[in-house]
Amino acid sequence: MVIGKRIISLKPGELVVLFGIFLKHPLYLLPTYRATKITVSISNRLFGKLHHEDNRTNAFRHALWNYLICKYCLPIAGSREEAMTWSKKITDLHERLSPNERLAKAMDLHNNRIGRELFFNNSYKKEEIESLLQKMAKEAVQVRNLKEIEESREKLVFIEEM
Repeated sequence: MVIGKRIISLKPGELVVLFGIFLKHPLYLLPTYRATKITVSISNRLFGKLHHEDNRTNAFRHALWNYLICKYCLPIAGSREEAMTWSKKITDLHERLSPNERLAKAMDLHNNRIGRELFFNNSYKKEEIESLLQKMAKEAVQVRNLKEIEESREKLVFIEEM
């Protein structure tokens, strides 16, 4: 499983940071895991392994992941704002610990934000958000630098064509 392999690949200090966050917020562990597992499952079903590259399908995956973390953590968080704060914390940590280059990290953080904003402003069912994000991925903007990411505020962004 991708999630388990990623956790196993963490350095000891990174594992301490990850477990420390979940120790402070243990009730978020299962809904975050559930959101992650469902996101990977949907992305695999729709795109195969393509979503592991810096392309449109990766943009879809990051936005969906953040949306679902917010959605599944909302009952525990008690408010949309708190669910978004948690999602940002855990997905920003993921980017901090990932081996991505600067532009790829910025792309992922941007697409994460899009997913959280969709959650904050709407209440979609899983099938609806999946469909909307597929449409948004088709309309995503290819970027070559950080400035282009900043200029694409409302759109998903990607680096490589498939």
